[in-house]
Amino acid sequence: MKAAYYEGNRTIRIGACVPQDPKPDEVQIQVSHAGICGTDLHIFHGAMDARVSFPQVMGHEMSGTVEAVGEGVDHVRAGDPVTVMPLDTTLCDPADPYKHIGQHMKFMGIDTPGAFQGYWTVPGFTVHKLPGSLPLQHGALLEPLAVACHDVRLAELMAGEQAVVLGGGPIGLLVALVARETGATVTLSEISPYRVDFAKTLGLDAINPNETDLQAYVEDKTAGQGADVVFEVTGSPAGAATMTTLPRIRGRIVVVGIAPNPHPVDLFQFFWKELVMRGARVYQEEDFTRAIELADEGKLPLDALITEIRPVDEAQAAFERADRGAEVMKILLQLS
Repeated sequence: MKAAYYEGNRTIRIGACVPQDPKPDEVQIQVSHAGICGTDLHIFHGAMDARVSFPQVMGHEMSGTVEAVGEGVDHVRAGDPVTVMPLDTTLCDPADPYKHIGQHMKFMGIDTPGAFQGYWTVPGFTVHKLPGSLPLQHGALLEPLAVACHDVRLAELMAGEQAVVLGGGPIGLLVALVARETGATVTLSEISPYRVDFAKTLGLDAINPNETDLQAYVEDKTAGQGADVVFEVTGSPAGAATMTTLPRIRGRIVVVGIAPNPHPVDLFQFFWKELVMRGARVYQEEDFTRAIELADEGKLPLDALITEIRPVDEAQAAFERADRGAEVMKILLQLS
């Protein structure tokens, strides 16, 4: 078995995996597939060198089968297909309902070794059993799908409401798809022509705001009322400026995208329309459960979101392609 080690300077070395036998309450997983996400690219760029340890095994979007379990683990057994909710909350207060974003939470694949290795040993409570009918490549999409489920749940989005998603990358697309499954009418705004066209192939109403007046489009679609919910997934100044112009009176804004720097926000719109804004970060247990249910129902076009699957030996090339971003949604590494 092999592992992909980030060594800094946009360099990934392929080396031997060093399996760790599971201790009590731990599970050893033979990793099947693992996805490259935006956070992994931030690490690849060197933006998180002060946080990770070298050499760093990245990866937190994954699927695999249980290889062995430690004493005290009884919810999975060897051979079970699984995924991992990669939040190690061991040091958090068990009674804290928000330990998923707690001060002592460790994000696996960043603060601890991740899934880009043949065998991965993790705390047992992070392991979720998958339906046997779910392809393992789809299982590697459950972590970003859980993000989308969390975002839509926190938005309190209901069937029949109008939603606008700003940003058509992997997370934005998944938010739009989950919102549609909720019964909402969805508009996706994205400046990449490729992503606009791709979203349309999934049956989404997608427009390019550089070509179409987004505010006018939403007002026309909602009979002048505005959107019930706006999901800001770009993390950009343009997204921050646009998100307040689209909601209706007492509309809701959910901030999903990570903004590296503070962006101006039009507070007058919050006063004038009594808007509500909330942040949405990662996920909770119920979001992972919902993501597994949605994936198993087969209603989401998960195959279409997988741009390609590469062997772990090609991790460097896979990261370089993902980094270029053109005509890419999700690249998976195959570990076994």
